[in-house]
Amino acid sequence: MDKGTTNYESALHVQDGIPQPAQVSPYLKQRPLKRASLLPPQAYVDGILAHDRVMLSKAITLIESNLHEHYEMAQTIINACIPYAGNSVRIGITGVPGAGKSTFIEHFGTLLTTQGHNLAVLAVDPSSELSKGSILGDKTRMESLSVNPKAFIRPSPSAGSLGGVARKTRESIILCEAAGFDTILVETVGVGQSETAVHSMVDFFLLLTIAGAGDELQGIKRGIMEMANAIVVNKADGDNIQRAELTRRQLANALQLFPHHNHALWKTPVMTASALYDTSIADIWQCIEHYVKVMKENGLFQQRRVQQSEECLKAFIEQQLFDLFYSNEAVRAQWEPLRAQMLQQQMSAYAVGARLMECYTQSYQSDSHGR
Repeated sequence: MDKGTTNYESALHVQDGIPQPAQVSPYLKQRPLKRASLLPPQAYVDGILAHDRVMLSKAITLIESNLHEHYEMAQTIINACIPYAGNSVRIGITGVPGAGKSTFIEHFGTLLTTQGHNLAVLAVDPSSELSKGSILGDKTRMESLSVNPKAFIRPSPSAGSLGGVARKTRESIILCEAAGFDTILVETVGVGQSETAVHSMVDFFLLLTIAGAGDELQGIKRGIMEMANAIVVNKADGDNIQRAELTRRQLANALQLFPHHNHALWKTPVMTASALYDTSIADIWQCIEHYVKVMKENGLFQQRRVQQSEECLKAFIEQQLFDLFYSNEAVRAQWEPLRAQMLQQQMSAYAVGARLMECYTQSYQSDSHGR
C-alpha cells in the first residue's frame, strides 16, 4: 500500500455499516413498572361465580405464580370454589406433532358451543429449557374459538415441570368449573411423559394421530395407546383418505393386543376424521357422550374422580417433599462438596444421595428436638 494511501482507500478496509438499534428500548428504563394490585380472595371468588372471565384469568394467574403470598391466596380461592366444581366433562387431547390438535380443538369446540355447551380450553405450551419462555400461541391458532362468547381459552407454560403442570392444571379446572364451564378440554404439550399427568385429571382421553406418523407399530407408543379412550386418525381428506383408513385398520388391529378399559365395558374405538373439513367431528362428540353415559351407569365415572383425587393428593405430597428436601439448609450446604466428589469419581451417585438424605433427616430430627 502506498504511503499516501489512507486506510479508508484500502480494499482491506471494512466499513462500519449501518448502526444497529439497541435490542432493548431505552424508553423502557424510564417507565416505572406497574404491578397489578391484588384483590381480597373473596373478590376473585365472587367474580368467578358470576362468570367473570377477567376474574377467572386473574385467579389462574395466581395459581401459576411461584410467589408464596400468591400461593396462599390461590389456595383460599380454590377451597371456596370446590363446592361449585365437579359438574363438567373433562377431556384430555394429545397427539403427535403435526396431528392438527389446535385445528381439531377449534372445530370441535365450535361444535360444542353451537350445541349450547360452555367450553374452557386449558392448553399447556412447552417452555424453552434455555430461555424458560413459552410462545403461548394457541389463541392465534384458534381464531374463531378465541372470540367465541361461550368459549374460554387459557394457554399456560409448562415451565419445565410436569408435576407443576399437573397441579396447576387441576386447580385451574376447579376454577373453570366453578365459573360455569360444563366441558373442559386439556391439550397436552405433545407425545411424552406429560400424557400420564393429563390422563390422571380427565374423564376421557383422546389420542390424535395421522397417517404415516409411524405410530401403528411403534412399541414406544403403547403406553399412550393404552391410556386412550378413543383414537382419531386426523387429516382424512383429499388424497389422504385411503392412507388414513389403512392407518385406522392397523391401529385397530394393534389395540386388540391391549387390555380393554374398565373390565371390558369400553372398547377403544379408532376413527378417521378431518378437522379442517368438519368430517366426523360430531361422531367424536357422540362417542365421548356415550362413554360418559356408560361409565356413570356403572358407577365408574365417580370412582375415577375419587382415584384422581387420591392421585392428586399423592402428587402434592411428593412435590412438597421434593421442595422441602432441596430447600433444606443442611442439604444445600453439603450439595456442592458431595457433588464435587461424585464428579471426581470419589463417590457414586447413590452414595452421594444417601449422604444428602442423611443430612436431611438429621436436620429434621434436630429441628424436632429443638422444639
